[in-house]
Amino acid sequence: MRVIVTGGAGFIGSHIVDALLSRGHQPFVVDDLSSGRRENVPDSVPLFEVDICDRDGLSSVFDEVKPDAVCHQAAQMSVSVSVREPAQDAQVNVLGLLNVFDSAVRVGSQRIVIAASGGVLYGDVSEPAEETHTAAPISPYGISKWVGEKYLEFYTAAKDVKGIALRYSNVYGPRQNPHGEAGVVAIFSQMMLAGNAPTIHGDGSNVRDYVYVGDVAHANILALESDISDEFVALNIGTAQPTDVNMLVSIIQQNCQSCWEQSGKTSQVPQAVHGPPRDGDLQSSLISSRKIAELMNWTPKTTIADGLKQTVEWFSDQTNESN
Repeated sequence: MRVIVTGGAGFIGSHIVDALLSRGHQPFVVDDLSSGRRENVPDSVPLFEVDICDRDGLSSVFDEVKPDAVCHQAAQMSVSVSVREPAQDAQVNVLGLLNVFDSAVRVGSQRIVIAASGGVLYGDVSEPAEETHTAAPISPYGISKWVGEKYLEFYTAAKDVKGIALRYSNVYGPRQNPHGEAGVVAIFSQMMLAGNAPTIHGDGSNVRDYVYVGDVAHANILALESDISDEFVALNIGTAQPTDVNMLVSIIQQNCQSCWEQSGKTSQVPQAVHGPPRDGDLQSSLISSRKIAELMNWTPKTTIADGLKQTVEWFSDQTNESN
């Protein structure tokens, strides 16, 4: 299967590209490299340095590749940026998304899988939300992600294409971008390994559902390969396991300390400090993945302890290589 992966040089997209290759598929990457990295893309995979907001440039790529399916991961990912610049968020997450859909339909792609967001869609929830839970996004980012789903549902009803929206919880893992605010695990890992104290926004009681990137990539593969008959379906991708920020930081700190000790350092990794809460942040976000378990036999395989260990060790290796 020929698959265009938008955002395929980025964090999640590059893991999907690796998973596609391991399954014998032929991926093609579209990425403007604004946050993605060329080195994340294997040499054997064509990389088109195109912004999804460039309608003509994107159209030319689809004309050349003529993909059987599209895996749309490119996005504006920052909640705080969306609060500050809602028009920019919509430019990428709505108009850019429509450019992808139009090109896919025009060249005859049979399936579109998109990165939706369960982490912001359901609003504050203290129990794992099912897909039937009322949508209650409170940030422009959440709104644009919800709009993207509704557009996909429209396209599947009006055009000859099937669509699956994967509603991610908080994804973390190797290759996550530590610059910005969208990847708290990456930010805290890199700062602590460098000997700097990270800042926790608020009192650290905010609860999130953290899902490992390898499990997310596998969910995308199953969605691309699935033979389900529904024209459109939305599926949660998460663990339903709550982890508050204080606990998350504690586990990251322990793993950073182990990496320091293995490298011969005898000092202590600095403690995190607390700052003011951040606009647009939810107090609690948890999602249930029961539906995709029933439809595609997907369940998360990586525990938070194992996933954070692998992530911190990856960032430690990156730090050592650059020194």
